[in-house]
Amino acid sequence: MRLIYAIPIILLPNTAHLPSDVSVGISFALLLLAMLLGDREPAYLAKRGYLFAPLMALFVAMFIGFVAAQWHDVSRLDRDLREGKVALLYPFLYLAYLHCGLDLKRTRQLIVLLLLVAVGAGVEALLQALSFDLGTFSETQRVTGPFGDIKMANRAGVFFAMFLPVLVALVLQPKQKKNVRVAAAAGSLVLVLAILFTFSRQSYLIALFAIMVLLVWRSIPMAVLAAVLLAVATLTVVPKSVVERVQQTEEADGSGSMVLDPSTQSRFTIWQGTLDMLRDHPNGVGLGRFNDHIGTYTNYAGKDAHNGFLLTLAECGPLGLLALLWVFWRLWRLSRWLRRSPNGLQPEDRALERGFTLAVVSMALGNMYGSPFFDSLIMANFWILCGLMERYGNIKAHAVQVVTQSKERRVIQPFGQRFPLATRVFPGLARIRDARR
Repeated sequence: MRLIYAIPIILLPNTAHLPSDVSVGISFALLLLAMLLGDREPAYLAKRGYLFAPLMALFVAMFIGFVAAQWHDVSRLDRDLREGKVALLYPFLYLAYLHCGLDLKRTRQLIVLLLLVAVGAGVEALLQALSFDLGTFSETQRVTGPFGDIKMANRAGVFFAMFLPVLVALVLQPKQKKNVRVAAAAGSLVLVLAILFTFSRQSYLIALFAIMVLLVWRSIPMAVLAAVLLAVATLTVVPKSVVERVQQTEEADGSGSMVLDPSTQSRFTIWQGTLDMLRDHPNGVGLGRFNDHIGTYTNYAGKDAHNGFLLTLAECGPLGLLALLWVFWRLWRLSRWLRRSPNGLQPEDRALERGFTLAVVSMALGNMYGSPFFDSLIMANFWILCGLMERYGNIKAHAVQVVTQSKERRVIQPFGQRFPLATRVFPGLARIRDARR
């Protein structure tokens, strides 16, 4: 059963390496098979998850948006149906792994596999970087790992930034096993380098923010020292192409004044156009129709919204945005519940919980300057991680509850059984002691 659940974790991020729909088809077939063959869950694991209701609300909002899109233009029905499967993929993956029927040890092993797959994607990105001229930044030389063409560079950076905090948390966890710490440090280095060579500036900020929060959680002096070392590394170790990419955020215009680069400026223009679009279509333009309409309000026809929240608002209206915000709120509640749960037996338990919290934050930040939320390649393993982490938390909490209850229900032997000789000498004493209980 563990192998069945492991295969989709490997296949889904590598969809671009396989023929169309092969990885998705195999993954869903295996998960359906596992659900049919799996044992019935105990009551404490069979309950609805944290994300069930908000994900269903988001699905309803997206379905309404889909119907609205077809109402105005049914000519793209086949393409819309293919893209609409993403709306079903999220809740299915989360629910499938939340109720996967595995114990605590095997659940933790699948979480480790998720991290290994992320590191593997980072290794692939570094292999791509070896063929680039890293001395100078070029828009045509950006790594994407297993996620496809150059247009996926920013989203690849978000993927690496989502899983990086979990590995860094393992490195910083006190009393961590040496082999776990070394492996996590190596994986962290791979993902950091992969993020650098995606040349995604938003991913730079997300990764830096997550690492600094983890350092502050560990020790404020350590965070200060890390900031100093980062400044030194930027001047001495970081490739010039990375520094050049960051410096491109601002550039001099014809008069010598500093202005934002065209890529950054285009996002602000598109966001303003999105608000203008919303005024004309207060209930949304329909699922998948943003690209068709943005050209009416800006000079960027066919472009993405570069903001997952605005994209949802423009396509599915206020109902869609409220459902999306509900999803993020419940994700935060899930991460907070995990952090506040009793400590586990393994030192990495608390690290996984803190790392997952920053993974959620990183995903949210990634949708402030892009829209990877609706990309199944990037998000599939994140939703699997959500299901596994919630299951892991439920099992751990139940185990602590069982131990606590067993201590409270411990039966105290009667006085006569504990002191048989004294009972024979003073038979009345045993009756008085037992009566007082």
